[in-house]
Amino acid sequence: MTTSIWFWIAFHVGVFIALTVDLVSFKRRERELSMRAAARRSLIWIVLSLLFNLLVWKLRGPEKGLEFLTGYLIEYSLSVDNIFIFVLIFAYFRVPPRAQHRVLVWGILGALVMRGVMIWLGVTLVARFHFVLYLFGIFLLVTAVRMFSGKYGQRELENSLVMRLVRRFMHVTNEFHGEDFTAKIDNRWMLTPLALVLIVIDVMDLVFAVDSIPAVFAITRDAFIVYTSNICAILGLRSLYFLLANLMDRFIYLKTGLALVLTFVGIKMIVADYFPLPTGLSLAIIALILALTIAISMIVTNNRAAGENRK
Repeated sequence: MTTSIWFWIAFHVGVFIALTVDLVSFKRRERELSMRAAARRSLIWIVLSLLFNLLVWKLRGPEKGLEFLTGYLIEYSLSVDNIFIFVLIFAYFRVPPRAQHRVLVWGILGALVMRGVMIWLGVTLVARFHFVLYLFGIFLLVTAVRMFSGKYGQRELENSLVMRLVRRFMHVTNEFHGEDFTAKIDNRWMLTPLALVLIVIDVMDLVFAVDSIPAVFAITRDAFIVYTSNICAILGLRSLYFLLANLMDRFIYLKTGLALVLTFVGIKMIVADYFPLPTGLSLAIIALILALTIAISMIVTNNRAAGENRK
């Protein structure tokens, strides 16, 4: 079943309205986003996504509703891995908290465009060359191995290719200028470190999208479901960052859980033509993996903290 052009338009109008309301409400704040406020905003984004899921369920049927929910859960959980990297990037550049919000806003807008293009390319490739699904599956398994080994996402920022290219072809100041991305110094426009952070964030999101988008293809090949589940997960990333940034040391086994999820969806993608797995069962397995790894992480870190307090 093809998706009506009006459904596409309505989705983007809804995204635009939600982003506008979120940005206006944040601009009125005179202080940094607290964990409580971040938790409230994260919950709002989740509720909005689930309401859209209900709309998909009503208009496209239960199967499409389950596909969206499963894709959303995969993308939302993998977006937590983005946060690990964002914390490192912001700490490396010493970005002030309010400036972090502006970077994440523009980073999300860039991600909407880049992921839209990538999903369109992915759908086109899968439609014309079915074997691409097997390549996606193998790629996810390789990524899972890298996660298990602890090498995934670790980079020397100063020596990264992105940093070298930007510094070589663009003029970058050494100091922040409020929340501006450019500054005029000695009658010459230059990028501020905040612009450099934005470029690195967008490139890193593109790298993560190469992993996460193929993962949803293991659940569905419907372009609308792949795209909307991706976007709904990304929209909540900013609030989720401010909620989890100071708690990342508690999720010590989350990367293991994400690696297991990628292993599962990679294998599912490779064997789908021979051993099809119901979407509902896939959703249950993914949810169980994430719930167990988060629960074990919290229990272990709580026990460690209690042990240190006794000492």
